[in-house]
Formats: sequence, structure tokens, C-alpha cells
Amino acid sequence: MPRKLRIRTTDEPAVSMTHHAVRDDRLVYVVVANKSTRYPHGDSRIVYIGTTKLGVHRIASSTAWLACEMFDVHGVWKLDVYVVTCRRRQKVKTWRKLERGLLLMFRQDFGDVPRCNYQGTNMRWTDERDYFTEQGLRAAIQTYTDG
Repeated sequence: MPRKLRIRTTDEPAVSMTHHAVRDDRLVYVVVANKSTRYPHGDSRIVYIGTTKLGVHRIASSTAWLACEMFDVHGVWKLDVYVVTCRRRQKVKTWRKLERGLLLMFRQDFGDVPRCNYQGTNMRWTDERDYFTEQGLRAAIQTYTDG
């Protein structure tokens, strides 16, 4: 008779959701690793900045894809996803403006877009500064950079 298999449980949840992610469909989200990634102008734990108009469904599939890519990096064993929001404005896709602003500010501060972002390397500032202050964008990025 074969040996009995040992059952293992984990202390931390594999996925957890908050009401912030479910409340709105149009979201910007930041994926943060447990270990910093080296960029040309410094280190940051941010590995992806994305947007969705499909809500948590897109966040879940994107995180699964990013996990496959990031867990191959030595020392990375955890990814956290944070939702970043702003107020709405009539006839303006503010969530897209916010994503662009965060990507541009990240690239300005760290010398490149986050590791898993393929968009944004050639982006230029357009009207993002009309909607957000540079200090506000920088503060949002700094919140997740330091951990």
C-alpha cells in the first residue's frame, strides 16, 4: 500500500479581492512584486501598470499572466495588485489618462516603463498634466515603490 500524501495549507490567500476592485469597471491597477526590480534610475517593486474597462475580470487574467512571467525571476514569490482611481469627468476617459500619467511619470523617475509593460516606451506627455499634478502622480508611484 502506498504512503499517505501529506496535505499542506498556506497562511496567505492566493487571491484576495476588495470592494474597490468590484465597485467600478474602469480601473487602473498597479502590480507590485515582493522584491525590487532594477531600473536605469533606481529600484522599484512596481512591475506593471495597467488599465481595464472590464473590471476585476481583466485584473485577474492579467495577474495570472504576470505571475507566470515574474515567478521565474529569482526571489519573486508574491505579486500584489492595487487599484488606483480618480474621479470621473464627463466625456473624458479619466482612467486612461491616469494610466498614461502613471506610466509617463514612472518612466521619467526610473528611466524606463515597468518591467512587464510593453506599452509606454515611446509615449509622450499630451494633456495628462491638465488632469493630474506631477506631485500626485509621483506620490502614487512612490506609495508602491517603497512597499
